[in-house]
Amino acid sequence: MSLNACCRLTRCVLRAVGHRNGAVAVLASRSRCAGHHAAVRTAPWTRRFSSVDQAAGVVSYEQVKKLLLERTGVLIDVREPWELREYGGIPGSINVPLGQLQEALQLKPAEFQERYGGEMPAIGDRVVFTCLAGVRAQKALEAAQSLRYS
Repeated sequence: MSLNACCRLTRCVLRAVGHRNGAVAVLASRSRCAGHHAAVRTAPWTRRFSSVDQAAGVVSYEQVKKLLLERTGVLIDVREPWELREYGGIPGSINVPLGQLQEALQLKPAEFQERYGGEMPAIGDRVVFTCLAGVRAQKALEAAQSLRYS
């Protein structure tokens, strides 16, 4: 599925749930984000779906597109492989299902690359997590923070 088709699908889903902007959790090092305010602290959107507080924020489609084009970070899709087959994936993202994320972020970089087909983020790298509605992305963010990703 092409990036445009994925974006159209995402917009349709978000319109159906009453939200105008795509939602992904962002994790970034302070040094790289000092001049950028990609993470906006808000809570209401996530609370419509769960009791999880959205502490890290929301990143816009344009910010994700820029991150992928400029290769200034890593986009990790935490959906299950069947969801990628069913709904399509984002070109340039690395699929690491949420259930495997904790273990994956503790692998050696070569083993991560072999298993997931992408470069493992370093502790100080900007990492953006995405899923279908944002709830799993928030859980992925919390898991990464527990492993010293800042």
